[in-house]
Amino acid sequence: QVQLVESGGGSVQAGGSLRLSCAASRSISSFSYMNWYRQAPGEQRELVATITDGGSTYYANTVKGRFTISREDAKNTVDLQMNSLKPEDTAVYYCYANAFQNEYWGQGTQVTVSS
Repeated sequence: QVQLVESGGGSVQAGGSLRLSCAASRSISSFSYMNWYRQAPGEQRELVATITDGGSTYYANTVKGRFTISREDAKNTVDLQMNSLKPEDTAVYYCYANAFQNEYWGQGTQVTVSS
């Protein structure tokens, strides 16, 4: 069973930065793509960013230009650098990995942005 473990969440003031990291228990090169999702209280889970096995990236319009997803295959990690944070970025952030017919989720990490 693959495990994804997120870290790096916390509380920050608006305009600040946080860096989330997702550590996988096996080589991330085995995944077709990896995503970061977030879910705010009372809201549906939404896709924030994607990175493929080829390094292509995708960002939700709400975070484009502020967030950067990256991968480090040697460490089996996928990071999410979050800059210029806004109160509306407050949510639990989840790491997700897709390996063809198999999907894996992390347990989530809380990000709280105060105004």
